[in-house]
Amino acid sequence: MVWVRDFRDETLDEMLRGEGRGSPDLCAKCAGCQKLDPLFRCARQTCLGPGMYCEDCIVGMHRQLPTHMVEMWTGEFFIPMPLNELTVEARVQLGHLPGTYCPRATPAHKDFVILDTLGIRTVKLNFCGCDSTITHRQQLMRACLWPATSLDPQTCATFNAIRLFEVQNCLGKISAYDFVRSLELLSNNDGLKPTPDRRRAFRTIVRQYRMSEMRKRAGTAHFDGGCKSTKQGSLALLCRQCPQPGMNLIEGWDKIDWDSMDEDQRYKYFLWLAEDANFKLINRQVSTEDRDPIIDDGSGYFCHRGEYSKHIRKHVDEEEISSCSGFQAMFLANTRRVKGLRVTGIGGVTCARHNMWRPNGLGDLQAGERYCNMEFLFFSAVLNFAMMYLILSYDIACQFSKHLWERMSELPEKYQLKIDRSCVRWMVPNFHLPGHKKACHSAFSFHWLWGAGRNHGEGVEQNWEFLNGAAGSTKLMGLGARFAALEGLFAFHNWRRQIAHFLILKRRMAEAIKGGKLHKDAFDAFHAGLSERMPELVEEWRAWVEKYEREAHVENEKNVPYEYEETNTTLKQVRLKLAQEEYARTGDGTEVEREDTPSTFISMGMEIEETQRQLAVAIKAAGADPSTTNQLDFLKRRTLLRVRIDGFRRLQLTYMPKLRRYMTASQRAIWDAGDREPEATRLFMPSDLGTTAARDKACARGLDGVEARLREAEAAEALDQLRQGLRTRTATTIFKVRNWSGQRALTRGQGILRQINIKIHAAKLRYRYARQAILKLKGHGEWEKRLQVLMDDDVRGLSERSLTEEERAERNQLVAAGGVPEEGGTSAMGNVIRGESHRTLSWIWYSVSDKEGDDEKLHEALRVEWCKAYSRSRRWREELVTLEEEMGRTLAFGEYSEQLWIARASARENMLGTTAPITPEVAEGARAYALEQADRERRTNAKLEVEWGPIRRRGAEYLRGEDIAGRPDIVIPVDSDALRWAEATVYERDEVENDIYQ
Repeated sequence: MVWVRDFRDETLDEMLRGEGRGSPDLCAKCAGCQKLDPLFRCARQTCLGPGMYCEDCIVGMHRQLPTHMVEMWTGEFFIPMPLNELTVEARVQLGHLPGTYCPRATPAHKDFVILDTLGIRTVKLNFCGCDSTITHRQQLMRACLWPATSLDPQTCATFNAIRLFEVQNCLGKISAYDFVRSLELLSNNDGLKPTPDRRRAFRTIVRQYRMSEMRKRAGTAHFDGGCKSTKQGSLALLCRQCPQPGMNLIEGWDKIDWDSMDEDQRYKYFLWLAEDANFKLINRQVSTEDRDPIIDDGSGYFCHRGEYSKHIRKHVDEEEISSCSGFQAMFLANTRRVKGLRVTGIGGVTCARHNMWRPNGLGDLQAGERYCNMEFLFFSAVLNFAMMYLILSYDIACQFSKHLWERMSELPEKYQLKIDRSCVRWMVPNFHLPGHKKACHSAFSFHWLWGAGRNHGEGVEQNWEFLNGAAGSTKLMGLGARFAALEGLFAFHNWRRQIAHFLILKRRMAEAIKGGKLHKDAFDAFHAGLSERMPELVEEWRAWVEKYEREAHVENEKNVPYEYEETNTTLKQVRLKLAQEEYARTGDGTEVEREDTPSTFISMGMEIEETQRQLAVAIKAAGADPSTTNQLDFLKRRTLLRVRIDGFRRLQLTYMPKLRRYMTASQRAIWDAGDREPEATRLFMPSDLGTTAARDKACARGLDGVEARLREAEAAEALDQLRQGLRTRTATTIFKVRNWSGQRALTRGQGILRQINIKIHAAKLRYRYARQAILKLKGHGEWEKRLQVLMDDDVRGLSERSLTEEERAERNQLVAAGGVPEEGGTSAMGNVIRGESHRTLSWIWYSVSDKEGDDEKLHEALRVEWCKAYSRSRRWREELVTLEEEMGRTLAFGEYSEQLWIARASARENMLGTTAPITPEVAEGARAYALEQADRERRTNAKLEVEWGPIRRRGAEYLRGEDIAGRPDIVIPVDSDALRWAEATVYERDEVENDIYQ
């Protein structure tokens, strides 16, 4: 580091230089009036630079900067000297221009305190007495000083200090206590001059500021009636991407015939919500509601407490039993460990796609996560909201949805849904679903829901992670103070999410285009291969999937397209299958009698090569120190193999008489060396000769063509063996997970899986060798579409996914350590698996052989994977369609907001001359603020139209079916602070981005 090496001493010297007066040229005379030997300067040169000043000048320059600290030179060092302790009076005058004084001035309290970003200062201050109608409170506000009390204020905070605390509190969860303590330490770090304690006053200021700021942003001041006219939920910031009737939906959207609407048009109007509870944000039984009341109950993000409490009291003794999920929610529902707590947590509802808190969607929990709490919050979150279709994601949705419509009838009329129950779907978030019993997996999975796109339902969990840092500071707050603090956090969260989505939507669309093409191409290839063999079945599967995705489901359903029929495979059956395959395996050392023809010669060579590969794999699997039994077995197999190679060599003299003449030098060296083990002996088939000319001269006529045909059959057979091995491994793995426990059974099971993996590895090698031979014999051609290059990652079962980078590195370490590694991907059993939306099928399953075509087990496996691949492809397209709609809704909401603020600009002006208490100055300020907001909306929309234009056009081209394969990707920057904050989740500390939910 350059600084450490070259500049540490210099930096230290400069710090020490600042402790003195500095250059004699700058400190010999007052920088203001040129008097000799000035003694004062602004502490840390906050405003006036490096010069020194006399007392008159330093006071004159700081009458409008009373929170700065002055330092006085004693002759040897500087000492801090507050402005109010100087001989020349530094008195702040309110209500007049700088440098002038009020002839009717009224002095403020002698210990008037201002909290500023620079510290806590006691100042001398005069109020203006020229106009008796202007109160002291108003004079302070007009000087950007927020008073702590409404009558006879003695403490205030600068707007800058309040705004700094607001941001630090929302981002870093710094409490008011810690913030004021930091100001105290800035003012008095050595304890010699204690500062007045203003912690309670500052908390009051912040609470008033937050409440007023929310109303200002909501336009409350522009309404006739002011704060008293605040409606339920009107202070909450709405999600621009969600459908908002009258704001960002086309006119007449609610009159469209649902049944005649195009599929892509229908799910664009779905309202996606997510509900969950948090048990970190507890609140102790301190203060009372009378001493610390809630102001404007239900006007923001919290539900109406009065109506909420009334509903809860009806279900005090209600017992709730879960028949499914083992999550914390239901365990805490019946807890009794609530002594000393007013609140055991918070329940909340967000929009599931954008993670923004819903108006009136939050409420306190009194005794855990109970149905009565969560149902009220759910209905409150959609209060007076018009919708066509509603989807709720909740980690216990399978239980919560039971009898909900009956429970809804107990609520007041305004809370009851106005849509048919068939238009409401209940889903379980992807990360939580594996914890449910298997009967819930397909019925409540986002993966198999029409219109879901890439929604995972876990967004509300990310919101809790952001809020948990405030648990310590809100735990001991009174009821009203806690509500105000949390409302501020909710508002800040929604605002930052709104800003972040201007970036996120663009990135998501780029991912959707890329992912949509990838999964569509993968499905099309898989579909084309199966359609050739079983077209009727494939069409039947398609209809089955489309019907299933549109219907609501419950647990324990049968006839699910994504699930395998339950079969009981025993360990003996697995062993028998392996034994039968071993018995049928060619290459056990037995010579097969045949007539002497070119095809028998090539077949004999290919069988010997297969035997060599199997023996080599077996020897490698046995390790460096094989047992005596293994050594005897290997010796026997090598002896038999040597006999067969000798027989092959005799035939080779007939069919390849000039072989040695046309070998390369390295091949001759291998041919002449006779000390190789049988499994390593090169046979030198026609394909081993480098050129067509060499094969024509060294071999009998047409021999290379015979080998090419046999190699194609060998490659196809190797693929059959590979698929069979992978299916056997999947079945064995499922059996192991469900039935094996204990060290003995697991050890025995690992032995069986090892045998299966050896067979898979051998089949992979056989295919690769056969394909390489075909390439040498025939060159590139149409055959490569059917017999593709087999990469290690392609060797995976129907229900296996590709390895992550970490898993691939771990497997490479196992390979380096020796032995035969497990081939291909990692197990992804069941319907609820990590990475389901990203999973693609290996090309080896795109078609099946005639021999496999009648296998019912294979039909079932192919059906499950075809249905999943079809749904994955649909989900990616739906994501792109929905993102395009959300971008359009965002721009429409911006236009609506612009016009709304323009209309508000003249609202207060129209009240002039009426009985409303309005002055021209207030009317002007209201107009300026409204036009400022309208201008921000206009500039935001203009910026988004430019930034989103290219990616939206690319998305439209893809949706129209135009080929975008050859075009460069649109690069989306991901290093923005807003994007990093918006996407940060508790899970991403261990996972990359949001893929854990997909």
